[in-house]
Amino acid sequence: MASSEHTYSDRTCRPEETLARVAPALAEHGVTRLAKVTGLDCIGIPVWNVMRPNARSLSVHQGKGITDIDAKASAVMEALERACAERSSLFVRTASAEELVGEGRLCDTLDDLVAIGHQPLDSGCRLEWVEGQDLIGGRSIWVPLEAVRLDFTRSSHFWQSSDGLASGNTDREAIFHGLLERIERDADTLWSLERFERQAATCVSSADLGDPVVTALVDRIERAGFMLRLFDMTSDLGVPTFSVLLAPAEALSRRSLRYIDMTMGSGTHPIAYRAALRAITEAVQSRLTLITGTRDDVEDDVYESEASEFLLRKLRLKPQGRIPADLTLPGDGVEAMLARLLEVLRDHGIGRVIAVRMNPGEERFSVMKMIVSGLEHPEGRRQRRFGARALSRLLVFR
Repeated sequence: MASSEHTYSDRTCRPEETLARVAPALAEHGVTRLAKVTGLDCIGIPVWNVMRPNARSLSVHQGKGITDIDAKASAVMEALERACAERSSLFVRTASAEELVGEGRLCDTLDDLVAIGHQPLDSGCRLEWVEGQDLIGGRSIWVPLEAVRLDFTRSSHFWQSSDGLASGNTDREAIFHGLLERIERDADTLWSLERFERQAATCVSSADLGDPVVTALVDRIERAGFMLRLFDMTSDLGVPTFSVLLAPAEALSRRSLRYIDMTMGSGTHPIAYRAALRAITEAVQSRLTLITGTRDDVEDDVYESEASEFLLRKLRLKPQGRIPADLTLPGDGVEAMLARLLEVLRDHGIGRVIAVRMNPGEERFSVMKMIVSGLEHPEGRRQRRFGARALSRLLVFR
């Protein structure tokens, strides 16, 4: 299988270099064990686990990749980014929104992230704030600490989620990947609101991507006795986004199928084949999530329920759609791709893209929390399920 260097990586250095540099930080952040779990499944696409027993959110983290070293680095960096979000060393300011505005500071109360059972903050309410940067407006902006922190051991006025949380060798690298995740979640939410007939029209063939690594992964999956369906979820933003449905090859001939027999993955990237690779490897990783049974967020009923007829209908579909166009050139670096993403968001009326550095002062790696309130969020325990983009889509259906 082809190497993940150059054409298949946005990282500023090789994964071996990243792992060597962050290795001393693992014990500092509570990591006790790294495990290669690839062999627990018959597919063979690399997946690693990293354990943090005293975590304040998830204690098991996963990483996937084209090569084994990619998957290992991916798992390690996911563990570090969550650890930094749980126990951040951010400078905190206690004030009200009214006080901050009175001082000439920009702030955002992030009403779209208020948790179920809570109300949007009054401008006179005093709380803890942290400073971020608005990449669209080019200004410093203050946001509530509870909206960026990830600590399930304490109650929060805001929905706590890893959505938009990403790590990298540099700040810009982490920002790029965090922003891709926010765009992916937005596209996924909008696509899920489409009628089945519209979703069916987005089923595409992986062969049309014309990429040798995608072809090799699909061949490996099929040789292992599985089938996959690839869907183009790309939204009006035009950033290639795919969803993958993975199931045993004989799934449609079975009398019954368990929910865990079918796994899904999604991925976003300015280059279409890179987005598809992310979705395919995530679907394989999802299988190993269920096989290992170690994730804190997988409920017992997941193993007991049957697959829905809706998923089975998707599995019966045949490719009929077209592959989305690349947003940038294959040779573009992180800076060029990030600039293009910000341009697209600005052109579509997204007023703020906020980046909060979650581990200030750390030179070995960067962790960023990306907040883009103008984009849709994944399902979660928020007071507001949908934002303006989803609501406008729902109104069209009425």
